[in-house]
Formats: sequence, C-alpha cells, structure tokens
Amino acid sequence: MATTPTQTVSSETSPLTLNFGPDTDFTVLADYCERFADSLIESTKPGERRVLCYRLAECLQLLSSTLNDPIPEHLIESLTADDFPAAVPAFDPEPEDLCRYCLTLAQILNDHNFCAAEESALTGLLFELTNYFADELRTPRFVRSPLTM
Repeated sequence: MATTPTQTVSSETSPLTLNFGPDTDFTVLADYCERFADSLIESTKPGERRVLCYRLAECLQLLSSTLNDPIPEHLIESLTADDFPAAVPAFDPEPEDLCRYCLTLAQILNDHNFCAAEESALTGLLFELTNYFADELRTPRFVRSPLTM
C-alpha cells in the first residue's frame, strides 16, 4: 500500500477537486471513492455525473493496484484495536433494490458489448449478487413457537 502520510480533506471540498496519485494512502483512496460514489448518487447533472464516474473509476483503479501491498508503518496504529469492532461493514440492501441491481446488470450484459475483462467482472458481480439475493430469499424468517397446552 502507498506510504504517503494520510491527507485530510474538508467534507466541504468538492470531490471533483480531490487530488490523488500513486503515493496516496489506500485509506484516503477508499475515503475518496466513497465521496465520489456519494456525490454520484446525489448528482442530477449528466456532465457532472460522467466526471464523477470517471474520477471514481480512476480512484478505484489506483486503489486496486495497492490491495496486495504491505500496510505502511504509519497506518498500522490506526488499523489496530484492543478488540474487534462489534459492528463490521455489511452489504444489506433491501430485497427490491438487490433484485433491481441484479436485473440491471443482466440487462446491461445482454444489451452491450464489453471487452473480455469487463464482461468477466460484470458477470462475476452478477453471479455474486444473484447468489446473495437467492440466499437472502431462502433464509428462514420465522421461528416456530412451541405448542402450548
């Protein structure tokens, strides 16, 4: 992972003005990706949405290249805790949203031509989402109550 000390950016700063490069810490890149995605989902301007999507992809590509690098020494303390957190990040969309995500990916794969790597990534994502969705739908939701006499 990159070894530049963590940069701080005001939440007031537009994500369109964020600067990052090969020396940006992976934790900062993750924060930037989140900011790009948040802004993308809130934006209604087509041009701004395209730029945000491009910047998100650029940041994700850079982040992807650091995933197998050792964690820099200056980040070890911030990633260390006495106990594991009680809550961990989880993917938990509503069933309607998850179905919509799967359907949209299936339609995109059906309607568009992609290079082999893109098609493989989208197909893998569709596979993972569809399996997750199916598992969620089959998961028991109710507990039998004992018969009372």
